[in-house]
Parts: sequence; structure tokens; C-alpha cells
Amino acid sequence: MEKAAVKTSSTITPSGKTRKASTVRIQLDQERWVDMATDVLAKEGISGLRVEVLAKRCGVTKGSFYWHFKDRQALLDAVLERWRAGRIRDIEKTTAVLPGHEREQLHYAIEVYGASRNRKGMSIELAIRDWARRDANAAGVVESVDLYRLECTRRLFTASGMSDSEAKSRSLLLYACVFGLSLMHYDGFDNNLLEIKQRIAQRIVET
Repeated sequence: MEKAAVKTSSTITPSGKTRKASTVRIQLDQERWVDMATDVLAKEGISGLRVEVLAKRCGVTKGSFYWHFKDRQALLDAVLERWRAGRIRDIEKTTAVLPGHEREQLHYAIEVYGASRNRKGMSIELAIRDWARRDANAAGVVESVDLYRLECTRRLFTASGMSDSEAKSRSLLLYACVFGLSLMHYDGFDNNLLEIKQRIAQRIVET
């Protein structure tokens, strides 16, 4: 358990005596450190994840960091694991379906991932992927998430009646489309983008 940092100040009582008052800072647990590191990663990239900077932002000493992490790499590993676990939960939720409704769920997945996404979430995703270009460990985590995403939608395509090879190609096309759209600025391309997206989804999902 991390010790709380304490600041003391003096006040004058009505009788003229000096009384010391203490203010206790909020204790930082491991999750809070990971939260802060993820926020910095989204804004500044991996180069911004320095223990000294994070400690300053949290208002604690650098030494307090080591109550929860062996070193900076341990924090980076925790950030990657948080992102990986969150993405896995997300795709499992998005592709969960009752038998016989696979195509409807595929349309739903395209709608969800192709919509205007949470800015912070997209910033984190892009920062993680940029990090993966330079770091083998991050690259391995990103690949595991992408493969899991592809496998979940492949199973939906297969269950809807497609061959395995066709299901794989459709699954890859689905993610190439929705992630490509998430990176593009195309609001001025057409007055009815919703209809265009629906036609694209129809081409991806239907036989």
C-alpha cells in the first residue's frame, strides 16, 4: 500500500495560539498510475511516459511510483495489458449473438466500429499502434488484439453460411473498412453518408 503524502500548514486560533493542520493527498493506487499513463500516452505518445513527468502530474514524489511498479517497463506492460483486455471485452460484446442472427450482428459490428468513435479511445488506439512500430512487445499485443477481432467476425461469417476462406477475406475486409473510415475525414464527400455506409455494409456482409 502506498503511503499518503502529507502537507502541513499553520493557522491562528481565536486565542492567538498556533495550530497545525494537515492536508492528506489522495493516495494513488496502481490503477490510477495506469490511468494517468494512458492519458499521457494518448496525448504525447510513448516518449511522454516518463516516471518523473507522471509523478509531477500526479502531485507525488518520484519515489512513490515504486510502491506499485518495479520500473518504467512494468508500467508500460500494465498499460498494454489494460488496453488489450479492454479491446478483447469490447469485441466479445460486439460480436456476441444468438444462433441464426449472425448477419444482423455483423451489420451491428460495422455500424459500431464505423461510427464516429470516442476521440480519446481513438487517440489511445493510434498511440498504441505507433508505439508498436518501434517496440516488439507492443507489436505483439496489437497483433493479438487484431487477430482476436478478425477471428470473432470470421466465426460470424462462417456461421452465416460462408466457407472459411470467404469468411476470412470478409472479416479482413470488414476491419480494413471500419478502421480506414475512422482515420479519414470525409464529411464533405456526400450529402447522404449514412446510405453509403449501409451499402458498403451490405456488400461486406451479404453473399
